[in-house]
Amino acid sequence: MSTRAESLLRRMVEIPSPSGGEAELAAFLAGELRDWGFATRIDEVGNVIARRGPVAGPTIMLIGHMDTVPSRLEVRQQGTVLHGRGTVDAKGPLATMICAAAAAEVGHAQLVVAGVVEEETFGRGATHLLEGHRPDAAFVGEPNGWSGVGIGYKGRVVVRYAVCRPAVHTASPEEKATEAAIAFWNKVVGYCDAHAAGSRAFDRPIPTLVDMGGTIEQARMTVACRTPPGFDLEEFERFLADAAGDGVLTIDDRTPPVRVDTRGAAVRALCSGIRAQGARPTLKLKTGTADLNILEPSWNVPMAVYGPGDSSLDHTDREHIDLVEYVRAIDVLRHALETLADELVQAEEAAAAGAR
Repeated sequence: MSTRAESLLRRMVEIPSPSGGEAELAAFLAGELRDWGFATRIDEVGNVIARRGPVAGPTIMLIGHMDTVPSRLEVRQQGTVLHGRGTVDAKGPLATMICAAAAAEVGHAQLVVAGVVEEETFGRGATHLLEGHRPDAAFVGEPNGWSGVGIGYKGRVVVRYAVCRPAVHTASPEEKATEAAIAFWNKVVGYCDAHAAGSRAFDRPIPTLVDMGGTIEQARMTVACRTPPGFDLEEFERFLADAAGDGVLTIDDRTPPVRVDTRGAAVRALCSGIRAQGARPTLKLKTGTADLNILEPSWNVPMAVYGPGDSSLDHTDREHIDLVEYVRAIDVLRHALETLADELVQAEEAAAAGAR
């Protein structure tokens, strides 16, 4: 399995797939996964959907994104380390899901692997899954290290602000557009500092000035704010409208934060798989967002996030993965799928017996 698994990941990484440009990788996976025992199709938005197992059984879905941020990174291997865009975020986790799902013995359960599009932008692929799928449990593929389990991701609010001011001399005391934009940014920072629920980064709203530009007559900026569970989004939007004054405010994204139940079947199954490999599981809260934010609130089924790789390498020119860790993660996830499938099948049989 390890040679075939390593070859799959390398070929995936060698196919460029920036957000919106996933079609070549999708076509490759749709064809390749048939040889791995899956029935495959490409859906209306470009997601690859691969199934194995009886349709009538309980369904475990594995969701990983095919897209990456734009890159010119060279794909190369040094020893057991594979370098290239997507090795960590998140073709490594997606390949882990494919290999584990192909190898797992899950009896009467069905496994569905979804390679989704545009996670790095606004989650178009995951959003489309909500229309035709509702599994009994699910895993989302993101890097947390082979012994880590993702249990929470912050939300995100993306705001565009534009403001105009009359043309004046630079020596005039009147407020310039650039100064108004800076004042707006300072208000956002002050609000977030005042609404921190704790000292951990996960518990604090964290604003980022994504871009800005302008003159004394016209200025604009984009602000992205990562928000923790419990953050009052409606109150924040009222604050933003007031802080914007006569500026033009546009909210481009409202992604809710999410934190799963650590007692849930998906988390327990992953922890069992990690212990079977001789390690102690680490439950992780992440300051970014993932497709978990989109799917978990709607599906409301046991879910967790899993995948090999160091997330601090996401989007960097140093992105790489150790193939030893990758293969170990496949074993962890295979164990987790078998454990979870057994629990779901037993629960379904018990429910059917009770109904009789």
